[in-house]
Parts: sequence; C-alpha cells; structure tokens
Amino acid sequence: MKTVAILQSNYIPWKGYFDLIAAVDEFILYDDMQFTKNDWRNRNKVKTPKGIEWVSIPVGQNISRRIRDVKLDNNRWQEKHWKTIESNYRRAQHFEEISQWLKPLYLNSNFIDLSTMNRQFIEAICRYLNIKTIIRNSWDYTITDGKSERVANLCAQAGGTEYISGPSAKDYLDENVFIKKNIKITWFDYSGYPTYPQLWGDFIHEVSIIDLLFNCGKESNRFMKYVK
Repeated sequence: MKTVAILQSNYIPWKGYFDLIAAVDEFILYDDMQFTKNDWRNRNKVKTPKGIEWVSIPVGQNISRRIRDVKLDNNRWQEKHWKTIESNYRRAQHFEEISQWLKPLYLNSNFIDLSTMNRQFIEAICRYLNIKTIIRNSWDYTITDGKSERVANLCAQAGGTEYISGPSAKDYLDENVFIKKNIKITWFDYSGYPTYPQLWGDFIHEVSIIDLLFNCGKESNRFMKYVK
C-alpha cells in the first residue's frame, strides 16, 4: 500500500501542512493549479506583540497563471521578511538554533519563481523535522482534464493506493472517480492539536510552523500528530 497527498505549495505553511506530508509516502506539490489571490501560496501569519501579522511575498495582481508560472521580480521582500521574523521571535527559546538554517534561506538565496522558493522552504523545514516523505512536483507526471480525474490520475501515476486529502476537498472531489481506480480516500483530521509555549498573548494555532519551531525546537514533534 502507498499513501499519497496532493496539495498546492504554500509559503512557510502551518504545522498541519507538515503533518500531512509526514502522514504519507509521497507528497505531490500541485502547482499546475491556477494561482489565487489572498491565499496561502505567497503569504502566511506570524505572531507579534500587536497580534497576528501577515508576511506576504509581492507577486503582482495577475491571477491568469498557474502557481508554477508566478515569477518573483526581485528579492527585496526576503530581507524585509527576515527582519519581521527576527524582531518578533528573537526572544523565543530556540531562535538561535532555527536561525542557523532559516536565516540563510532568506538572506543568501536568489529565488526566481514562487514554486521553487516554496519548495525550498518546505524541504528545509522537513529536514529539520526529520520528515522523510518523497516530495515531487505535479509536472513530474502527466496532467489530465477534470478536477477529480486529474487528482486521481496523479495519485495512480505515483503508485498510490490511498489518497489522503484535507477535509475541505469533500466539497468538490468525486469519490467515485477514485473508487474506479481502486484508490481509497481518507480525510485528514486537523483537529485536536495541543498548545505549546507561545509568545505574545493568547494561543493561536493558525500561524506559520516557524512559530512552533522557534518556540519548541527539536521538541516540536511533541505538538504534532505524525511527525516523530
């Protein structure tokens, strides 16, 4: 049996994204999908003394393009984002440890497109968390027509016998398409996460995973479901 998950790349995603990666044998970055504004592809949330703050990568207003086609015109955002992260997390217990590998990604990289940049951050975080899941791009496979058919065919091409999906996909995935290919669908459960020591006021789950890493370091797995 082989488990597969398929999801668009996100910028420094929340902990649930990495639990989904850790829960499967292969994770496919589905960046052949259309780019959407005001979404998680190019932005995420961090905690500050004044509350939640969005850190967003400027990518222009054009939504008539795939995620993989979104170009990054300059790297000025990288230093700005790092300064925001540093100013809000430098008091965290594990700031120095996480900064050793996270800071160079921001200050020493020359990213050209959003997909490549997101993948590099995702893979760096996976390495730190010791997540061994195979990560591939959707364009490593043949893309077919049809919303459910496309996902099911990607899963089948990867050799998947079970597709692990986020619960929001219940609104649009046709399970019969998967049944015909002998692929089981399992709906991932993001509920029930424990709290952890967190800076700046009331606890909030829906922030970038860097919040967990800065505050808990190598103990971060204690506050996740599938990361061991």
